[in-house]
Amino acid sequence: MTVSTAKPILVNGQWVQTSSSEPIYCPYSGNLLATVCQAETQHIEQALASVKQAAQELAAMPAYLRAQALVHIANGITARHEEFSKTLSQEAGKPLTDARREVDRGIQTFRLAAEESTRIPGETIPMDLTPGGEAYTATVKRFPLGPILGITPFNFPLNLVAHKVAPCLAAGNPIVLKPAPQTPLTALLLGEVFLTTNLPPAAFTILPCSNALAEGMVEHPVFQALSFTGSVNVGWMLKGKAGHKRVLLELGGNAGVIIEPDANIETAVTRCAAGGFGYAGQTCISVQRIYVQESQYEHFLQLFIEKVRTVSMGDPALETTVVGPLINEQAAIRVETWIQEAVSNGATIMAGGRRHGPVMEPTVLTDVDPNMKVCCEEIFGPVVTISPYAHLQDALALMNNSPFGLQAGIFTNNIDAMTQAYASLEVGAILVNEIPTFRADHMPYGGIKQSGLGREGVRYAIQELTEPKLLIIKSPS
Repeated sequence: MTVSTAKPILVNGQWVQTSSSEPIYCPYSGNLLATVCQAETQHIEQALASVKQAAQELAAMPAYLRAQALVHIANGITARHEEFSKTLSQEAGKPLTDARREVDRGIQTFRLAAEESTRIPGETIPMDLTPGGEAYTATVKRFPLGPILGITPFNFPLNLVAHKVAPCLAAGNPIVLKPAPQTPLTALLLGEVFLTTNLPPAAFTILPCSNALAEGMVEHPVFQALSFTGSVNVGWMLKGKAGHKRVLLELGGNAGVIIEPDANIETAVTRCAAGGFGYAGQTCISVQRIYVQESQYEHFLQLFIEKVRTVSMGDPALETTVVGPLINEQAAIRVETWIQEAVSNGATIMAGGRRHGPVMEPTVLTDVDPNMKVCCEEIFGPVVTISPYAHLQDALALMNNSPFGLQAGIFTNNIDAMTQAYASLEVGAILVNEIPTFRADHMPYGGIKQSGLGREGVRYAIQELTEPKLLIIKSPS
């Protein structure tokens, strides 16, 4: 759909036209979808002024009213489910079936936030544990931090936005969102739904803008926290600019899976293929490295290649498509280059390996070295490496030989192998008989090492975005 005027930004509850705009193209067809206004310095200043007032209003709002508003947002998305799905699919190049699932998850994230907004925990501290404390009572309650800056990536234009917005509103924090430049349209649709609630108009601000202006907001003292999801280098750079504010980072990974000899091989093949090639591998917990115990290696490899050859690719608008385009052709060229580099250094292409414009074939590599980019960096494309190992300790060492530590999987029914993996793997979560690409929206989600700081998952994000405050009362008697 081509539009004649640029879509406005959302500032203080008002849709604002600006003097500059950027085009949004469909990654698969290259067609112009829309042009979107870009915030300028004066709009940033307006947003900063309005969000300070919104912080006071939102913090004073009873929890049940915030919960009602969050349910209202979930219902509003539900009523426009197909519009959200198609917009998301078009601007992100995400297969339509995946887009619909993401919209379902976004709805659930707001519903979870509604529930959690009414049960933000506090506690009573017994003060008579030590001599001299008998006359005191103490209570801890959590208070909202204040204005939050959220920056989101292109790959989940609704649900990763929801994971910023919903916990902030649930906790009583207003949020200013900078959506990814490739995928702002879904966020702007969410802004339309937000404006139908009874929340303060400036509680949710949407500012597509340049990186320079975004960095200025990161440094600005009005924001009490930065919540960023995106690339590793950008995330740590922004942390350095954030000063004293709280920083939550959800960054990259090169997720690994271990296949033990007692695993159900057919199940492991099916799940690993789904985790490696769904949405063309453009998730930070996409399966990238598979380590198979040598007694099962050839069998697993044969079944996996057969599975890969059945994976459909192409137009994301088709219900049957599994692998659509990467976010743009430059991203596909980068993935193709990494594959070629690996092959030139001894890797073998067992399936795929060819690029068709922005679409990269589902690719399987063997004979890889841990120092190849396809192993040690985040490829963010439909590429999986498969390697044999002799002993579980070898596989655990290979998995930990990574700068990332987001999630990992192990397929086994051996309790000793499970507990050994749980104790040894340097990641934020370990999944047994499941791929690391699995995420439920209420679970604590985040990584260690270069993969980030803090945890998302609605309840855990609320804890990150609130401050405990202690009240001590001395009895006059």
